[in-house]
Amino acid sequence: MKSGVMISIVDDDPSMREATKELLRSLGYSAATFASADEFLGSEQLKQTACLISDIQMPGLSGADLQRRLLADGHKMPIIFITAFPDERTRKRVLGAGAVGYLSKPYSEESLIACLSAALNSEV
Repeated sequence: MKSGVMISIVDDDPSMREATKELLRSLGYSAATFASADEFLGSEQLKQTACLISDIQMPGLSGADLQRRLLADGHKMPIIFITAFPDERTRKRVLGAGAVGYLSKPYSEESLIACLSAALNSEV
């Protein structure tokens, strides 16, 4: 069931990208990682992504900027945001624009799995 489901991870922190990818693979998902929003936007994975997990604060396009760009371009994949700098205004803005999760680092595996389950079972 999960096999072939592509989850993309956008985070400028290499250790976070790797840890998240390993968790997803242990759960049976396919995972691709990207160091920046621009790298993801220019990738082949863009159209194959069933769910996006993105950091909020990154050099270049932020996670919120990436969400706006995806929506403007007609890409309606579910997005789970993660951040080391939780901010209520940003949380409200990204969730209001359709994000399915907003997790503060460090987050539990269980909370990410719950968001992922909700994201993949939602009609975005």
